[in-house]
Amino acid sequence: MSDVVAGPDESFESLLKRFNRKVQQDGILAELRRREHYEKPSVKRKRKKAAKKRSSARSSRMFKRAGSR
Repeated sequence: MSDVVAGPDESFESLLKRFNRKVQQDGILAELRRREHYEKPSVKRKRKKAAKKRSSARSSRMFKRAGSR
């Protein structure tokens, strides 16, 4: 659970902004959306495989770009 402590003389808006940023960084909303409905194991495997492929492609592009200098 994310929590933020209000500083002295801190406005509610800045506290709320800090809380939202913390929740976003912790990935709580993304996790909530992911768990909202049941995901079949086959769909889960397909999603993980696609993420791995994207990550691999991204890292290979970065490697090629760094090597061309």
